Amino acid sequence: MLRPPHVSTDGVPASRLQLPPGPWTTVLDALCARFPAIDAATWRGRFARGRVLGADGQPLAEDAPYRCGAEITYFREVPDEPAVPFAETIVHADAHLVVACKPHFLPVAPTGAWVRETLLARLVRRLDNPALVPLHRIDRDTAGLVLFSADPASRGAYQALFRERRIRKRYLTVAPPLPALAFPHVHRSRLERGAPFFRMREVPGPANSETRIDVAVRGRDAWIYRLEPATGRKHQLRVHMAALGAPIRNDRCYPALSDPRADDPEHALQLFAHTLAFDDPLTGEPRAFAAPGGAGWGQVDAAMGAGVVE
Repeated sequence: MLRPPHVSTDGVPASRLQLPPGPWTTVLDALCARFPAIDAATWRGRFARGRVLGADGQPLAEDAPYRCGAEITYFREVPDEPAVPFAETIVHADAHLVVACKPHFLPVAPTGAWVRETLLARLVRRLDNPALVPLHRIDRDTAGLVLFSADPASRGAYQALFRERRIRKRYLTVAPPLPALAFPHVHRSRLERGAPFFRMREVPGPANSETRIDVAVRGRDAWIYRLEPATGRKHQLRVHMAALGAPIRNDRCYPALSDPRADDPEHALQLFAHTLAFDDPLTGEPRAFAAPGGAGWGQVDAAMGAGVVE
């Protein structure tokens, strides 16, 4: 498969930038001003290795002239990128779709300190398909299923499943019991950005998030819940469970922000994207995928064995 200019040989998707107005002479000068945390020597190295491209997808020279409004692409690099020592599982792959089960702590796409250590980059390298694009995302701390488009020609049809809420997603989570609440329970609220910037909060106003909550297992000290989000707001499930008084086990952000600590597989967030189901927009046939058990699911497996399945 021909590799498009927006994906590097190591599976990393390019970042795009439209050059802003400024007094610069070269693209290099503009990039140094736009990203002051990255020194000129680092940018020169990227130019030398062909990791800064023009709108035509061709590598730019270090002395390429600056032009306001010109679009460039560049490939992020993170020195000493943290390794994520857990493997993904490919659940399904065909000409149009790839379904993968993501381990805890692996981002879906580049973010912050992770560029190569992402589910997207791993799958591009593993399947040798630079056309892969995630159709949705789950948190780095969350494990479970993620759906990828494998073919740009059919991508719009599958993206519409999420945009039009025609895909059914079910999560499993471990949290404290809620014996006073009648199930199934539908929780609706308005979510907005909180503080710090990566947290969300419930605020007064018309609801923009909705989750259906039911109980799968009633244990002595914890229950396993089935969560079915009707909307896809950031951290929605985590905020909703905390608001009900049953924060998800090992949640580092809700209801209170924990002190920073290293990723610990023994204390991973107990939230799992377990099933995806939809009517295929190309064939009309019903399709359903379930995450496999195994590594990373030990606490759920143990709770299932100790509790009463409803």
